[in-house]
Amino acid sequence: MTMQARLAQAFAQKKALKVISGLNNFDVANVTAVAKAAELGGATFVDIAADADLVRAVKALINIPVCVSAVEPGLLVQAVAAGADLVEIGNFDSFYAQGRRFEAAEVLALTKETRALLPNVTLSVTVPHTLPLDQQVSLAEALVNAGADIIQTEGGTSSKPQSAGTLGLVEKAAPTLAAAYEISQAVAVPVLCASGLSSVTVPMAIASGAAGVGIGSAINQLNSEIAMIAVVRSLVEALDRASLTVSV
Repeated sequence: MTMQARLAQAFAQKKALKVISGLNNFDVANVTAVAKAAELGGATFVDIAADADLVRAVKALINIPVCVSAVEPGLLVQAVAAGADLVEIGNFDSFYAQGRRFEAAEVLALTKETRALLPNVTLSVTVPHTLPLDQQVSLAEALVNAGADIIQTEGGTSSKPQSAGTLGLVEKAAPTLAAAYEISQAVAVPVLCASGLSSVTVPMAIASGAAGVGIGSAINQLNSEIAMIAVVRSLVEALDRASLTVSV
């Protein structure tokens, strides 16, 4: 089975797990450790910064699809030439700390430019959580019309949990879960729910209409590859449980 077929199957089964190393993470040792842990833990694919050298280093180590993220289409083109399997406009979280916002018009323009440059490459696009929910839905519809194959949600950086423990984890995930529910009702392509999720809330993402989930800091901020693998496996198990519940 080809990598693209495996990816499509995971989305169809609502069991896709993307492990995100970070759009601005160019630390080769960290990124390769995350990538290896993702594969060993059973993740569907990894998402790394759109850097040609980084792509080559990761592709030499793992045999699952490699997605690259950027907000500059030219970087995505270079990364695909280096071997990336799919591309993502998004994973905007690192920019919010710098005070940068992404408005609907800019994201749509980036999508159109990327699709023109890479007409045959699977394209995922993040809908910024900084937009009101109704505008997120409208943008998602426009992105699909512009050629997006996957829509990704976000929201972890905007949530402010008031509680500890499990309740806090649910509060943390609330914005991206709400976006996944609303957007999945409006578009026919897979929705990947990301940002602020945990093994507690991954099943909620699937129940909300997502076909898969994306996990970043819960894995890439760990210092041990063994710990990374353990977290990935716990998320895979959570997805397995969720898919069984949805199928029933």
